Amino acid sequence: MLMIAPAIATRGQQPQQGQPGQLQIPVTPPYESPKAEPRVITPSAAPGAAPSDATILFDGSNLSGWRSVRFGGDARWEVRDGYMQVKPGTGDIASKFEFGDCQLHIEWSTPSVVKGQGQGRGNSGIFLMEQYEVQVLDSYNNKTYFHGQAGSIYKQYAPLVNASRKPGEWQTYDIIFSAPEFDEIGKPTKRARITVIHNGILIQNNVEIHGNTWNDRAPLYTAHGPKGALKLQDHGDLVRYRNIWVRSL
Repeated sequence: MLMIAPAIATRGQQPQQGQPGQLQIPVTPPYESPKAEPRVITPSAAPGAAPSDATILFDGSNLSGWRSVRFGGDARWEVRDGYMQVKPGTGDIASKFEFGDCQLHIEWSTPSVVKGQGQGRGNSGIFLMEQYEVQVLDSYNNKTYFHGQAGSIYKQYAPLVNASRKPGEWQTYDIIFSAPEFDEIGKPTKRARITVIHNGILIQNNVEIHGNTWNDRAPLYTAHGPKGALKLQDHGDLVRYRNIWVRSL
């Protein structure tokens, strides 16, 4: 009978690579790790609340951190009871704070009284860097094209699942966004990527964004700076937003 002795790596020795059954032991002890020690932040006491290193974009009190995209100056949406609400006809609003790679938390709800259907029902949008849209829509028992329903990267990726709550209920998006990069002539050298978690459920898994999320034409990258604002869309429906914060990565 052929006896095979188990491979044992002694302290300070690295086993040979590529041999099945051998235990792979890192030779660099933790105290010699070349990476910096992770900094300490304080997580929130409640789910969805901002951690200590977040920038608060909207705390429910006012729109001082937002501007009107259409008219310039102050944002013209309404603030009441801790949320902001689209004021149809006043146009999109954008954050004064700009960021690139980020973790974004945002909560939203569509009207509890259902009006319209398809894209005409509780429609809005969240645009990273004012360019790349994560769709907001009442997609609860509401048929529309798949890459235009709630949680889609508009006209590019349908969500993996439909995780929508009922109309009028508050919903959450937690987004990890990696900004694109461009060379000196405006050609993208790195495309944007995005992960979206809707109501605690993964619906976009680090997908590569193909360019601006336009409605009526193919996506195309337009060169922009390394940082940009968060834009919220006025699509004519009374969509609400609250508890918006971002962590630059």
